[in-house]
Amino acid sequence: QVQFAESGGGLVQPGGSLRLSCAASQSTFNLYDMAWYRQALGKQREWVGTIRRTRSTTYADSVKDRFFIYKDSTKNTVYLQMNSLRPEDTALYYCNTYPSGGSDTWGQGTQATVSS
Repeated sequence: QVQFAESGGGLVQPGGSLRLSCAASQSTFNLYDMAWYRQALGKQREWVGTIRRTRSTTYADSVKDRFFIYKDSTKNTVYLQMNSLRPEDTALYYCNTYPSGGSDTWGQGTQATVSS
């Protein structure tokens, strides 16, 4: 069953910023490390970064120092702040637990398109 609702995507020029949001159930939010993933057209889904229950974070090399994950426990929401966006960041972005859950746990994702 779907547990996540992503939002905040859009069209942005190279060098711009977007902030994505992911709402999760309180139990999921409290019990699991959370992560962002993305899937570009014609490519496999890839891991972007993780925020642990301790709030420590880890990022893929391709987004390190440009993307930042944080969470608001009062809203059961995880955020992905994306800065200095590049065309190669264009993808459908998803959140899920880390490690990710089964195929029935993925939401619809939110599309981020970086283009001039």
